Amino acid sequence: MKNLIEFTRVNNDSFGNPRYVVHFLNFINNNDEGSILEKKSLAVERAKLVNGKDYRGKDYGGGIVFTIYNPEDKEKEIINLMKKY
Repeated sequence: MKNLIEFTRVNNDSFGNPRYVVHFLNFINNNDEGSILEKKSLAVERAKLVNGKDYRGKDYGGGIVFTIYNPEDKEKEIINLMKKY
């Protein structure tokens, strides 16, 4: 199965756990309105529901970071979350 969400590996957290970043637009749908900053804020709030955080690294702009071992499971969580919106 082809992944619907692209996960990009970034440096481990301070405890050595793997981290992955996805673009914030994965948390936005066509019905969401507002400026790009408003959409990013909305995406971060939605991402928090599945343990995501705003990624502030300079190597990936507009990212949501997850500390996870299995990106496929997180992808399913994100897809199920976005079905509600």
